[in-house]
Parts: sequence; C-alpha cells; structure tokens
Amino acid sequence: MTRTLISFDWALKRLLRQKANFAILEGFLSVLLKRDIVIINLLESESNVNDDEQKINRVDLLVENEQKERLIIELQYSKEFDFFQRMLFATSKHLTETLQKGKPYQEIKKIFSINLIYFDLGHGTDYVYHGKTEFRGIHQNDILDLSEKQKELFHKEALFEIYPEYYVIKINNFDDIARDNLDQWIYYFKNNEVKDEFNARGLAEVKAQLQFDGLSEQEQLAYERHEKMFLSERGIIATARIEGKAEGKAEGLIEGEQQARLAMAIKMKANSFATETIAEMTGLSVDDVNQL
Repeated sequence: MTRTLISFDWALKRLLRQKANFAILEGFLSVLLKRDIVIINLLESESNVNDDEQKINRVDLLVENEQKERLIIELQYSKEFDFFQRMLFATSKHLTETLQKGKPYQEIKKIFSINLIYFDLGHGTDYVYHGKTEFRGIHQNDILDLSEKQKELFHKEALFEIYPEYYVIKINNFDDIARDNLDQWIYYFKNNEVKDEFNARGLAEVKAQLQFDGLSEQEQLAYERHEKMFLSERGIIATARIEGKAEGKAEGLIEGEQQARLAMAIKMKANSFATETIAEMTGLSVDDVNQL
C-alpha cells in the first residue's frame, strides 16, 4: 500500500527541529520570502513540546537565519476568533524579550510571522496574505521612508523592513492547482503529497526525508497515535460546534458559544485529553475544566 508523506505539523514537532533537516524549512522559507534563507539556529519557542496530548492543534517553531532575522512559523488547526491578536502578541513578546536592557533600539531583530491556517480566519477569498507596516501621508499620499543616513545605519532600504511582517496562508482556501513554487508547498501542506513534477526548493528533501516508511518503528507508532488523536479531536470539536450552534439559536449567540466550549470540554475530558490542552483549546480556565 502506498502511504502519503507524514503531515507537516508532525514534521515540525519531531523532524524539522533537527539540523540535518533544516534544508526542508530553508526551502519553504526561501520560496515564501523570495530570497535565499539559511537557518543557523533553532530558538526556544512557546510550544517546543513533543507530547502528543499538548499543543496537538497548534505547533510553532522559531528559527534564526544568517541575517539574524527571526522567523516564527505557526501551524494552527482549530478555529480561534482572536488569532490575529495572538499573532501580534507573539511578535511583540519576542521583540521585548530579545532586546537586552540598555541596548539601542536599532538592535531590534526583524521578525517574520508565518502562519499556516487550516480554518477560515477573517473574511477573504485568497489563500496567501502578506501584511507589512506602511506609513502613508494623509494629504500627499506619499510613503514615509528612511533617510540615507538611516539606511546606512540600519542596513535597510525601506522603512517596512524594520517592522514585523506577517504571512497568513489559509490552506483550506487553496484549490489544489499548483501555479508556482509556493503553491507546490501549499499543496503538500493540504494533501500530504508532493507530485513528481513539483520542483520547488526543499520538496525533494520532503520526499526523501518525510516518508512514513522512513520513520523508525517507534516513530511510526507515535505518528499513527498522533493521527488517531487528531481525528478523534476533530470529531469532538465538530460535534461540539454543531451542538453549540443549535443551542445558540435559542439562547443567543454568546450563550451558544459558551455552551459549545463546555460541550467540547466535556467530550475531550471523557476522551482523556490533558486538562491544560482542554483549557487551551476551549478558552476555559483550568479550574473550570477541573470542575466539569
């Protein structure tokens, strides 16, 4: 039986944190940012956790490239209404934590926030969005930019290069037609497959290193357990949302949303999910979960 490649979230959790596999991440990042990216370091991030029962719906990775830029790669399955705010918080938190006290602001690191989303975030029909900071004159409509001295001091050509940039890839919006190299990567994210004709940088390494049959027996069992837990969780979430929406029609949207969270928490608790995982995914407090 022909097996598909292992999922990208699993690769982020287990395999792409190994230096020998940096070429895979370098390929994706180079295609996305349209310039050569070489990873020199893997940094501590919020969810460097390998436990299947933790962060099962979310994985993030923080890397540093040769230019000392920081790239936060986050993959998220479950819908979160405040995900935009969380993107902002993650970049802001990293900025404040990495600028040492007493150091000049010019030493602030450039950050790219790269978000791979498997749910419908916001309102938009495209599947790749790019956000950057721009200062535009309200009278002359001109762009505020760096002076020549600032360009020399900061080693930047444009003002937006100083500020964090955000990429949102809405994977479920992708129509499975690979028009360019980035689409080839998104096709893999969505389908766990790399077609023979795909030639985007890094995908050859994906085919060579992320085959299920290439995992050790222990890793194969762990991956299959992860996939079963994921499918079970998705079913729990879908059921809870349906029940919550049904009750919400009668009791109001706010109460319906709360009922959905409670219903999801109860079902997850019955399926032996960790308390912290239930709290994170439902928005309930740990105390609330313990009282269910």
